[in-house]
Amino acid sequence: MRQLSRVRKDVESWRALNQRVEDALELARLGDEAMRDEIAQELSIIDAELEEIEFASLLSGKYDADSAILAIHAGAGGTDSQDWAQMLERMYLRWAESRDLRTEVLDRSEGEEAGIKSVTIAIDGDYAYGYLRSERGVHRLVRISPYDSARRRHTSFALAEVYPQVETDTEIEILPKDIRIDTFLSAGAGGQNVQKNETAVRITHEPTGIVVSSQNERSQTQNKDNAMRVLRARLLDVERQKREEQLAEIKGEHVSAEWGSQIRSYVLHPYQMVKDHRTNHERGNTSAVLDGDLTEFMEAYLKSEARRSA
Repeated sequence: MRQLSRVRKDVESWRALNQRVEDALELARLGDEAMRDEIAQELSIIDAELEEIEFASLLSGKYDADSAILAIHAGAGGTDSQDWAQMLERMYLRWAESRDLRTEVLDRSEGEEAGIKSVTIAIDGDYAYGYLRSERGVHRLVRISPYDSARRRHTSFALAEVYPQVETDTEIEILPKDIRIDTFLSAGAGGQNVQKNETAVRITHEPTGIVVSSQNERSQTQNKDNAMRVLRARLLDVERQKREEQLAEIKGEHVSAEWGSQIRSYVLHPYQMVKDHRTNHERGNTSAVLDGDLTEFMEAYLKSEARRSA
């Protein structure tokens, strides 16, 4: 039904654009000079709509129309990197909110002093994966550290991983004999909210060594279901990488969160600039970007990717 809804929406967009073009042509045929400004305005609208539809054609990968699972991991840099990972979490949640995408935190590991060590988020909605796959890689932050009493400049790293959420299980088969399920107490801030029962779940996929966990729900069953969602998405991504390697397409490789491997830099000191190193797209309004205004970076990457594969 979701696929049918997407196709109907695409067809309606083309039909509506076609009707606007026909209406504009009809006005032009009248040859009325008084209508010149109105026709020019209509052509500008048609151009904008056509560009939007043309860009949508870039999101034609096998899983581009699907929902996504986003994982963020703090890298080198200690407390600053854990704080940076939390800033990225907020940035992506704001981006998803701006596009009316639903979000659900599946697993979250708090930092020792501040921020987070890692977080896994399900982002549900049309084309979530298509856009977010452009964010896969290391993100670098340069700023005056709020955790350094000497107020020195620090460089922090965090790794973003993105996996597609498939609608059915036909793509990936997970055999019960291939997984080990462990339960443990959910981590928390203590007090009345601390869990007394082992509701957190950790699943190990023996053939690949992939380990996933979920502890955000109060029910062990819900946490198990969430962990299986993440495992299925990660196994699907393994298959994707295998196919791409066979085609000699080096895309979305897992890279270490350290200096020199970043896809994008966010500089807050001594000047303000966000720059994507793959496309050279940059923006000076760092506050807007960190507040979720990311779409132009995503679109720049997808367009450059289309040019490379052309």
